[in-house]
Amino acid sequence: MRYELYYWIHIQGRGEFVRLALEEAGAEYVDIGRESGPGMGVEAIRNFLQDQSIEHLPYAPPFLKAGKLVIAHTANVLHFLGPRIGLAPKAEGPRLWAHQLQLTVTDFVKEVHDTHHPIANSLYYEDQKPEALRRTKLFLAERLPKYLGYFERVLKANGHGCTVGRSLSYVDLSMFQLIEGLRYAFPRNMKRAEPGYPGLVALRDKVAARPSTAAYLKSPRRLAFNDKGLFRQYPELDELQ
Repeated sequence: MRYELYYWIHIQGRGEFVRLALEEAGAEYVDIGRESGPGMGVEAIRNFLQDQSIEHLPYAPPFLKAGKLVIAHTANVLHFLGPRIGLAPKAEGPRLWAHQLQLTVTDFVKEVHDTHHPIANSLYYEDQKPEALRRTKLFLAERLPKYLGYFERVLKANGHGCTVGRSLSYVDLSMFQLIEGLRYAFPRNMKRAEPGYPGLVALRDKVAARPSTAAYLKSPRRLAFNDKGLFRQYPELDELQ
């Protein structure tokens, strides 16, 4: 199947978790926002979100079109895609476990985002900097080790060098993206923290070395982290711990 991914063009954002899965699987897909021509580009995304004739209208990107289906929310998209592109178990129990882990990733990503935007998305970081400093201090001291510790325990309990079952899943690709994003946003704190999570670091390296993912990471399709996305680098926040 030829999939259509709808996401904004200048950031990795939440769409990157889906894009990593599509790239690793070698799935045929079109990145609608980044293409030009009729029915493509950012205008196509905006038009889609305003189309009242669509029965299951998504609230916001990322969302995926698969034939007549429209699936929104990162974890939901991956829950749908995973078994179809060989990145999730087919049995219901393990498949739901993968979905549960991805929902926890969603929670974690939201907390990372809120370190630099703790008050409102409509405000600039500079407009909420005192609150961001306070929020980030607590995040680094309490929430970061709680989440990373949990995922480290999941890896250890599984015992196969991955989070779910015996082979790579979309959850493992999301673990890679989390570690990469955290390294970008908090390089000093992550350098200090990573020895405590050897399983996650090994998993990150394992994913990065896979041929399809490695080729994608070197390609122009992989956007760099920047100061518009989920993971942002503000040195004053990284100096808090």
